Amino acid sequence: MEPVLHRVRHKVFSSLHRIGLLSRRSHSGFAEPVAEPASSHSRQMKPPLLVSRLYQPSNLRDMGPDSRMQGELTCKSQRLMQQAGLIHPFNPGCFYYLPATVRAMEKLVRVIDQEMQQIGGQKLDMPSLCSADLWQISQRWDLMGKELFRLKDRHGVNYCLGPTHEEAVTHLVAHQTALSYKQLPLLLYQITRKFRDEPKPRFGLLRGREFYMKDMYSFDVSEEAAYETYESVCHAYTRIFARLGLRCVQVQADTGNIGGKLSHEFQLPADIGEDRLLVCRSCSFSANVETMLSDRTDCPQCKTGTLSESKGIEVGHTFYLGKKYSDMFNAVFSNAQNKQSVAEMGCYGLGVTRILAAAIEVMSTDESIRWPGLLAPYQVCVLPPKKGSKADEATGLAEDFVHTLGQTVPHLRGEIVFDDRTQMTIGKRLKDASRLGYPYVVVVGQGALEDTPRFEVICQQTDETMFLSKEDLFCLLGKVEIV
Repeated sequence: MEPVLHRVRHKVFSSLHRIGLLSRRSHSGFAEPVAEPASSHSRQMKPPLLVSRLYQPSNLRDMGPDSRMQGELTCKSQRLMQQAGLIHPFNPGCFYYLPATVRAMEKLVRVIDQEMQQIGGQKLDMPSLCSADLWQISQRWDLMGKELFRLKDRHGVNYCLGPTHEEAVTHLVAHQTALSYKQLPLLLYQITRKFRDEPKPRFGLLRGREFYMKDMYSFDVSEEAAYETYESVCHAYTRIFARLGLRCVQVQADTGNIGGKLSHEFQLPADIGEDRLLVCRSCSFSANVETMLSDRTDCPQCKTGTLSESKGIEVGHTFYLGKKYSDMFNAVFSNAQNKQSVAEMGCYGLGVTRILAAAIEVMSTDESIRWPGLLAPYQVCVLPPKKGSKADEATGLAEDFVHTLGQTVPHLRGEIVFDDRTQMTIGKRLKDASRLGYPYVVVVGQGALEDTPRFEVICQQTDETMFLSKEDLFCLLGKVEIV
């Protein structure tokens, strides 16, 4: 056995020396750096992201009429996301988020982080497993009813899986006994999984049992300061949706089982929406129908406008809580007179996975996903010609294009995919690219072989097709915003 291992080892090491992957040793015994051959330009270039290697299995995308899942596709976003291999059903109301979806969600989280931290938010992470004792203090253990996931540990102690964290965060702040008014406002937020035992999960990521949410909690010195914080967060939410290119309506809403003195929902108008909204045609007034008489047609704000009804998808919710939770848990601070005072609170939620699905719902066509530009998993898809076609020799130009683009527009590195499935026609790959929603698709075909090379560019969000020189194309793609 030993001679065989020796021969194998000798053969491997000889091969490594020959191709330059193993350092040679000098007479002194120290490793010498191996100089790369001058002609090894291709070795220095990072290989592109290949479509054939992306984990979006075609069998997960098979949603034909005979598919077992076909009857469960209850809205456009769910159908498109499953057909594109972005999500896959696991349990009722629970989904696998596949890699492209995770990339989009991470980008959305970065946008949210930027806006929350701009107004002073500090990110933390709280346990999903919440003690029943805290929920019993707030009386929400019974109030939440069957939507609360409840469980016991091996010692018979009751817990719930947190759908929201008012009790937990107030309990945390109450333990900071030396909190000063100089440290307020305090804005603590997290982005984490939440759980809700929906009786009938539906609409894919729009109404599930397990989902991602951003929840932030504010602590202020006074009611006036708390209202200022509330307005600050509402403005930040408006900026988030504006950056995503989504039309969002802020409407007056019921405080529900969270409670408090003031509440607003952030709604994306959509026919699939479960909320009924009343919007004034003459002024800025808008409200959830829950807060008003559903048959009212006159505007209570401007008195002259007419209310029109529409549907919306709730993607955010803000509450001014007052002292409801801070009184219960004794979340106090030392005021300017060095006396203990109870903090004024607010809480603010954004449905992270719901925003993704809602954006796809309102922006996409019936057959193709259209992402908010900032959230597209990849910004550019490059299509080389079909193998064996007349333009086959442009394949090398396509590969060079990808590398040059990454060097010329550095912020696009990691945002470019190369559709190497050259056994398929350009048409079939274009159809796939359209369905997956890459904002820019670059076809490297016969035009790239001309004396003045031209590239076909499809801007999927605007349905425009252009034929551009490499320089003009780089200029166009250089303007793409990455988060």
